[in-house]
Amino acid sequence: MGHAAGLRAGTRYAFSRDFRKKGMIALSTYLRQYKVGDIVDIKANGAVQKGMPHKVYHGKTGVIYNVTKSAVGVIIYKKVKHRYIEKRINLRLEHVRLSRSREDFIKRVKKNAELKKQAKADGTTVQVKRLATQPREAHVVSMKDNKPETVVPIAYETTI
Repeated sequence: MGHAAGLRAGTRYAFSRDFRKKGMIALSTYLRQYKVGDIVDIKANGAVQKGMPHKVYHGKTGVIYNVTKSAVGVIIYKKVKHRYIEKRINLRLEHVRLSRSREDFIKRVKKNAELKKQAKADGTTVQVKRLATQPREAHVVSMKDNKPETVVPIAYETTI
């Protein structure tokens, strides 16, 4: 048994559509507007072979640098040995979707701006930096109605 090393080796699930998602591609895929600078995720779409990215790009996120009638050009950084090479690939719209990676960041920026504005009005300072999860506060655990119990495995029984 030799290892498969062909171009499409190990892509049985990568290139196929999901369960109950086969058939025509939703119209919203084609109607979405992409602009230069948008961050997009690259995904495979088994129904369309044209303009399909190479398997190494599946699941990667890149930035749009060019938009044509039915395709977009995306800049991706591909790891090769010890370095990252900028790759510019052209993909049909079926294979990209707008990334949600910046949503949380943008939401945080807006919230922080609001908090800062409020703090300035109140004349107080506000903590806007994110903190790693802090140790929990000290608290007392009551044993009054909470008797400790010994946890042991159930003995294994053989019945013949």
